[in-house]
Amino acid sequence: MITNQLAQFYAVNADNYDQVYAQEERFDDLDDLQEMVAELFQGHKVLELACGTAYWTDLIAEVAESVHATDLLPEMIALAETRGLDEDVVSFGVMDAFNLPDGLEGKYTAVFAAGLWAHVKREDQEKYLKTLRTKLGKDVLLVLLDETYVDGNSMVFARTDLEGNTFQILTADDGQRYEVMKNYLTDSTLRKRFATSARQVRIERMEYYYLLSCRLK
Repeated sequence: MITNQLAQFYAVNADNYDQVYAQEERFDDLDDLQEMVAELFQGHKVLELACGTAYWTDLIAEVAESVHATDLLPEMIALAETRGLDEDVVSFGVMDAFNLPDGLEGKYTAVFAAGLWAHVKREDQEKYLKTLRTKLGKDVLLVLLDETYVDGNSMVFARTDLEGNTFQILTADDGQRYEVMKNYLTDSTLRKRFATSARQVRIERMEYYYLLSCRLK
């Protein structure tokens, strides 16, 4: 979940949020992901959660009917707006992905989140999926993009709690150290969590990322 530590880290590091996408060894994965994401969202009305600086919003806007890109942090939204995306297609707003407002049902045909699922506690994942279903409605397309743990590339774990959630210590641009929960989930764990709340679950696993798509039951 979005804890104070996590929110503070991303607020301080907003200007460098996209650095992970600039790592050359990830380019092949990103090329494949861009093709898959574009295909999934063709013609959809998309709600994007935790959009960051709109790296993926830019791509989705090329194929979707509309995109409402949201983030908890005004710092991220301010940077996202500097991309100059088509205002007839893209709108931006501050929204807490873990405290969604009422009135969303029927407005969107798809939901997208990159880098969000890793911050959902393992014990809260099924509950969160049910919340998405309640807020957004049945049969909405849900697409999640997140990282795969890679030895020598991913940050090592500082600790693991009793529920199996893993934590990393990250140093921000201000020199402060932040403890951030980040879970790297296997395909079997993902399928187990999604079994009761989603159908047509599909997982594309790459070296550095995975892409999960499904329909909310």
